[in-house]
Amino acid sequence: MAVVAAAWPVDVQQLTAAVRVLPGADVGRYPSGNSVLVTGAAETVIIDPSVTVVEHGGALPIDAVVNSHGHEDHVAGNGLYPNARVHIHHDDLLAAHSLDGLLDIYGLEGDTRAAFGAELVEHFHYTPRPDATGFGDGHVFDLGGGTRLEAVHLPGHTRGHSGFRITGGVFFLSDIDLTGFGPYYGDVWSDLEDFEASLVQVREEDADFYVTFHHKGIIEGRNDFLALLDAFHAVIGRRHDAMLEFLAEPRSVADMVARRFIYRPHVQHTFADSVEKRSAELHLQRMLTRGEAEATDDGRFVRS
Repeated sequence: MAVVAAAWPVDVQQLTAAVRVLPGADVGRYPSGNSVLVTGAAETVIIDPSVTVVEHGGALPIDAVVNSHGHEDHVAGNGLYPNARVHIHHDDLLAAHSLDGLLDIYGLEGDTRAAFGAELVEHFHYTPRPDATGFGDGHVFDLGGGTRLEAVHLPGHTRGHSGFRITGGVFFLSDIDLTGFGPYYGDVWSDLEDFEASLVQVREEDADFYVTFHHKGIIEGRNDFLALLDAFHAVIGRRHDAMLEFLAEPRSVADMVARRFIYRPHVQHTFADSVEKRSAELHLQRMLTRGEAEATDDGRFVRS
């Protein structure tokens, strides 16, 4: 039987009688994250079991694992509970089913795909769960005794990215993580328009506690949440303006990747260039639609 480890890196945070947050190492910074335990009268669920949860051997007897979406840091502990059910939004279901499915969400190919796949197994303990089942927007997990989780589909980060309303005034934001880095929409399954729509939608969530998987962790009160959300959302506009300024003279997508609008130049990551490329393509699509930029005859782009 797995138990909450006494030597957890940060104190376990009890938000309500039913909800505890298991903080990841270094304030939930990637590759770890802040997992959420929800205990009802009939069942206990863990949302997004992190690498820290795996390192500490689990967290209580778990009846079900709920993944907010199909990224490696959110499914790291899926293999830790072989007898528990696994649930994930049906649009991201393939990521829980197989390693190839998760890599397909990123859209990686060739040597980059192979290298990242090996990293997911070695460092993120990736374990296929072909038994995982999908849920949709509004699905309710009834844990008994009046404790419930309701899925809120918030796509853009991935197609299936979801938050959760939890009984007692808790909302789990997952990777709408309100960091200074800003929104991540660098996969082939990411969508900039969907992400912005989700940021508008999530403003309507009224909770006592908002929980992010990374960095911020627990935000208490709606006013603080909205201030952080506005700052997070504003990063998209700043990136867009910087890219548009860069197109004062004709530039290729490769030029934009080399310029680094998402990551700082010193960041070395297996798929950094892939993220830069996908993000640049999404912003270029927005510019072309708005008439802010146009394509040149040689396949480059320039500000209108």
